Amino acid sequence: MRIGIFGAGGMAEALGGQWAKAGHEVMVAARDRAKAAEISPRVGTWAETARASEVILLAVPAASVTEVLAMAGNLAGKVLIDCTNAVGPGAVLTVPDQAARIAAAAVGAHVVKAFNLCHVDVWRMTPPVFGGRPLAVPICGDKVGEVSELVRDLGCVPLVAGGLDRAALMEATMAFTVGLWFDGHDAQACFPPLPA
Repeated sequence: MRIGIFGAGGMAEALGGQWAKAGHEVMVAARDRAKAAEISPRVGTWAETARASEVILLAVPAASVTEVLAMAGNLAGKVLIDCTNAVGPGAVLTVPDQAARIAAAAVGAHVVKAFNLCHVDVWRMTPPVFGGRPLAVPICGDKVGEVSELVRDLGCVPLVAGGLDRAALMEATMAFTVGLWFDGHDAQACFPPLPA
């Protein structure tokens, strides 16, 4: 798969590196081209990376999203994976329904919310398995096939959680669980296993 990555931070490096190891073609666009080149030898502008890619991971700070999408140009028909989290101090959402905001700015793109629930270090694990159980990755959007494949390439289990209209629930879940973790609580302990 031809994957574009917008951004050169931790999420871009962790996910992009794993996908490159899995045999995908990865191209990176970022303000810092030298940092982008550390992720992939293929570096382009926002627009060049968008044109060259079937799937694009949006891994830039939430405050930069609309500016980056405007510079990327026409994204119609592209699968745009939103892993961003618009949170401020105290794990409070600063932009409710960030995925809907992204969809409005990327007209014609297939926006899919995924990879936003875990810390970057989890995505560096090969594979992310806890207590013998592979990590499940919720996906909200209408083009889940491509994203499901990328989830499986990480050694994780895709969990199709509905359309993009449910992404706001995933964003709120992230803020809630991160707040618990910051306070020293095991958020996962809130949920019994399925057989229970």
